[in-house]
Amino acid sequence: MNTVISSMRRRGLMRTAAIALACGLSFVGAAAGAQARSLTMALASEPQSLDPLFSRTQNNMQTAENMFERLIEQDDNLQVRPGLAVSWRAVDPLTWEFHLRPHVRFSDGSTMTADDVAYSLRRARSVPNSPAPYSGAVANIERIEVVDPLTLRIVTKTPSPAFVEQIGLVYIVSQHASAGHASNDYRLPAVAVGTGPYRLVRWIPGDRLELVRNDYYWGKRPIFDTCTIRFVSNDAARLSALLSGSVDLIDNVPPVTIGRLRRERNVTLYSGPSARLIYLALDSSRDASPFVTAADGSAIARNPLRDVRVREAISKMIDRNAITQHLLNGAGLPAAQIVPPGMGGYDPQLQPDRYDPVGAQRLLVAAGYPNGFRLTIHSSNDRFASDGDLGQALGQMLARGGIAVSDVVTQPYNVYAGAAARRSYSAFVFSFGNTTSDSAIALTNVLESYSRESGTGAFNRTRYSNPTLDRLLREAAATFDPARRDQLLQQAAHAGFSDYGIVPLYFPVDYWAARNGVIFHPNKSERTSLLFIETQP
Repeated sequence: MNTVISSMRRRGLMRTAAIALACGLSFVGAAAGAQARSLTMALASEPQSLDPLFSRTQNNMQTAENMFERLIEQDDNLQVRPGLAVSWRAVDPLTWEFHLRPHVRFSDGSTMTADDVAYSLRRARSVPNSPAPYSGAVANIERIEVVDPLTLRIVTKTPSPAFVEQIGLVYIVSQHASAGHASNDYRLPAVAVGTGPYRLVRWIPGDRLELVRNDYYWGKRPIFDTCTIRFVSNDAARLSALLSGSVDLIDNVPPVTIGRLRRERNVTLYSGPSARLIYLALDSSRDASPFVTAADGSAIARNPLRDVRVREAISKMIDRNAITQHLLNGAGLPAAQIVPPGMGGYDPQLQPDRYDPVGAQRLLVAAGYPNGFRLTIHSSNDRFASDGDLGQALGQMLARGGIAVSDVVTQPYNVYAGAAARRSYSAFVFSFGNTTSDSAIALTNVLESYSRESGTGAFNRTRYSNPTLDRLLREAAATFDPARRDQLLQQAAHAGFSDYGIVPLYFPVDYWAARNGVIFHPNKSERTSLLFIETQP
């Protein structure tokens, strides 16, 4: 048995030659050592675009960071560290100054300057048709001043202690390569020009992504010449590819296969806790919802999901322990809020609802639905481990609780995410991966009222709105005192989750599996990219 539990230490992988291994084409085995020149990975979820600013979803970000970098990077515990910016300081409460790393070149050989950074931050404000935009990360920017090729100043609209973390989410693209091009053009190597250790060769949607070493990379030279990432959404096919040796690393290992993999002599299993919340979103803002009817299938006068008692009833119908212990084989922690214990803004007073179908029925009666109503549940089937099965389990639980479930529809994430952004569903499974050290960005994106102008609610796909939560988040965003900021974030969490703005389900424990000789470093961001893979010495 080969089992490795995450040490949560990146060990500077991105800056070492060993990193290059992460990509993926056809690894020749650990015994080959330094002679190995390529590796293959099989990932469950394909990016929607190679434009690094198109979507702030994990499948897009883990692809982007092989080719693109950011001003600010993060360690495995989501703490900031220098990236393309070597230092930064607050000149005054509204002004930040960033000093860029010198001698950085893009993959086409051109030099990266402050003009490229300014262009990227401005571009992030409005990328058309993004299902998960970066607009919230840059919404507080009033203006950007290029001081010299390696220095820029950014003036914010309001004081913001989290500003560095926010703009640290934005990938830097080449202005001369990107200007005038749409997101779809990033499938072309001449447009997908970044400063990361690899550059694009070709992308065959639905099949694979091929990368080659970036010889202009400013860090240590990657030891792999070529990398291929295969996209295999079917769990069984991905596992079979690993066991046959046709790929060397897989993500989204189904929890039910963990026991089998632990018995495989040629495979090493890696795991680590995630900061991603899996939740059920409920369409609580519209009077009529597309997949909600009366119990007999006829039109219903008012959308029952607008009533907090109905949303609470649905939460009490869900047996979170059954999900985490049986469906996930122990690979999950029941959730009651948007961040797990240990992160800023976590409120210890918020605890997961216990399974209480009798109490749920009382709430339905009190809300005026003694016979329940009918709805359809939607879910992705390739976004995170067992997501399709989770949708089916939720359907069964709600049906037992008194709600007639017409259907459970599961779809590939690239289709599903766009439809969710267009508000096509009534009750749907989604997730949010926390990428900063506290709950501010998560709450702002998922639960704060949607505003295109301010960039809030970018992932608020139900258009839930809670004035108390909004006020607390605005105050927290301008609060520099850490204790007071944490208190405000806890209060905001209580306001949103006691109102069941979304129904939290669990925080997953993530699993990866690799052929012996390939070392993976689990991370709270859940990304499977060059930053987290190396080979045995």
